[in-house]
Amino acid sequence: MKYNVPIVGFIIGLLLPIIGYAIVYFIFKNNGQDLIQFTKLHWANGKNFSKLLTLSILINLIPFVYCNSKRYDYISRGVFIATMLYVVFIVLIMFVW
Repeated sequence: MKYNVPIVGFIIGLLLPIIGYAIVYFIFKNNGQDLIQFTKLHWANGKNFSKLLTLSILINLIPFVYCNSKRYDYISRGVFIATMLYVVFIVLIMFVW
C-alpha cells in the first residue's frame, strides 16, 4: 500500500475521535440539548468531560487493530501517536485545568 505512511494514520487518529465525540453526544445528550450546551455543561466539570473524551478516543482502536492485522505498521504508528496526544490533553484536563 502506497499510503502506509505515519501521516495518514496521524490524520485518521485525529479525525476519528471527533466522530467518536459525536457518537457519545448522541448517546448521553439530555432532552433538547445541542452540542455546544452539552460541551459547556461537561466542560465545567473537568473529570466528567475527561471521561467523555476518553470514551470518544476508544474509536481509534478500530483502525489501530485493523492496520496491525494487515501489517500497515506505519499507519498504526500514526494512529498511536495521535491517540497519545489526546491522552496528554485528557490528563491535562483532569489534573491541571
